[in-house]
Amino acid sequence: MVDDKEKNMKCLTFFLMLPETVKNRSKKSSKKTNSGSSSGGSKLPPVCYEIITLKTKKKKKMAADIFPRKKPANSSSTTVQQYHQQNLSNNNLIPAPNWQGLYPTIRERNAVMFNNDLMADVHFVVGPPGGTQRLPGHKYVLAVGSSVFHAMFYGELAEDKDEIRIPDVEPAAFLAMLKYIYCDEIDLAADTVLATLYAAKKYIVPHLARACVNFLETSLSAKNACVLLSQSCLFEEPDLTQRCWEVIDAQAELALKSEGFCDIDFQTLESILRRETLNAKEIVVFEAALNWAEVECQRQDLALSIENKRKVLGKALYLIRIPTMALDDFANGAAQSGVLTLNETNDIFLWYTAAKKPELQFVSKARKGLVPQRCHRFQSCAYRSNQWRYRGRCDSIQFAVDKRVFIAGFGLYGSSCGSAEYSAKIELKRQGVVLGQNLSKYFSDGSSNTFPVWFEYPVQIEPDTFYTASVVLDGNELSYFGQEGMTEVQCGKVTVQFQCSSDSTNGTGVQGGQIPELIFYA
Repeated sequence: MVDDKEKNMKCLTFFLMLPETVKNRSKKSSKKTNSGSSSGGSKLPPVCYEIITLKTKKKKKMAADIFPRKKPANSSSTTVQQYHQQNLSNNNLIPAPNWQGLYPTIRERNAVMFNNDLMADVHFVVGPPGGTQRLPGHKYVLAVGSSVFHAMFYGELAEDKDEIRIPDVEPAAFLAMLKYIYCDEIDLAADTVLATLYAAKKYIVPHLARACVNFLETSLSAKNACVLLSQSCLFEEPDLTQRCWEVIDAQAELALKSEGFCDIDFQTLESILRRETLNAKEIVVFEAALNWAEVECQRQDLALSIENKRKVLGKALYLIRIPTMALDDFANGAAQSGVLTLNETNDIFLWYTAAKKPELQFVSKARKGLVPQRCHRFQSCAYRSNQWRYRGRCDSIQFAVDKRVFIAGFGLYGSSCGSAEYSAKIELKRQGVVLGQNLSKYFSDGSSNTFPVWFEYPVQIEPDTFYTASVVLDGNELSYFGQEGMTEVQCGKVTVQFQCSSDSTNGTGVQGGQIPELIFYA
């Protein structure tokens, strides 16, 4: 009798035969031979076989499900993470004996080969002359991860080279790409992400390229927006280009004064100077262009002279809208810079003062800039005989947005007892860190209108994070205040959420108080 355990088993029989046996058997498959007779007097080798018994399974499991990841019992064994760290600097690592048994998944075993000379069948000499690094590779793994590597090693025009030189990619960026291909891990750093994006684009590794773009978008600021704009155009990344323009438009003066502005190419310089929505004074644009020209002279090994600065600027000089400057800015700045010719200086002065204005090569129409949006959080306002008082106390509210915006200032209530002037110290914080602050004055005409108070530069606000808006007012003791406050306000394409702030010591909260408006660019 066959017991129940055996009934639940299936048998799979494999006949493992020598090649000669297969040939002889195929020739005589239709004949019955006597066990004692044979052609040529030689006996047919006995059939070798093995019976393997397998259990039936309802569902297939992957190796990672069968063998949960755990630390090897042997304390001297090396983990995958340790291999990664060692392989970044040591490509001659010899794994422990039977290292394959330490890692249950193909991903982990593949990762051991990252930057490892073991079984390497190709080497790359990466980097410019004088800064090269020799890195090992495995053709099969590389071809699976990149169509360019596949064509290089297995395509119709494949060349059988043991060493490949790649002078246009930085070693750190190439290693980051190899780590993604071998280990399925994305390891990006701010100082190498652009070089990694270049490598990912060159070797057509789209998911790594997308991760690089996402990294750049999240780290985008006025300091690096101009450089990233230049690179995004080079890499043909329209989404990143649009994000860069949003930052440059809203925080134009910060972007133009950044060191990165001087590192852009001439084509990017022209596109910025042409920008209609650039939110900056024209004197700032002029000074930024001169700073770029000075650095460009150094790049071209030209003497730092006025003539050479004008030479490298070329026709881009006329994209600066000098006639739209304030007269004081022109007289004390551009007119005395030496970059303009005497005729140009005279004609621009006439443009300011004469009834009949001369023709100019410069663009004479002011930029449109950006129109600020206002998010009003109260449905009504009021005043009482004993409210709203200040005496140096802080009014504060927290808010969050669902997309990146740039806070330019706050709208504040004024006096409820006639005209009055207020001194306002406004502040914007994120997790206790001050991002922007300003001390200014505004005049209240006694109405219930709101009055804008501005930061020196717009402050970049990231989505899905709460920020704290605060103001300390000094002026007329009684003012209007908001009531019937809303916890969520839809302002154009931006949704703003409000919550009470622990910094508020003067009574302002979600339901009522001061700071009725957020003024922003989006």
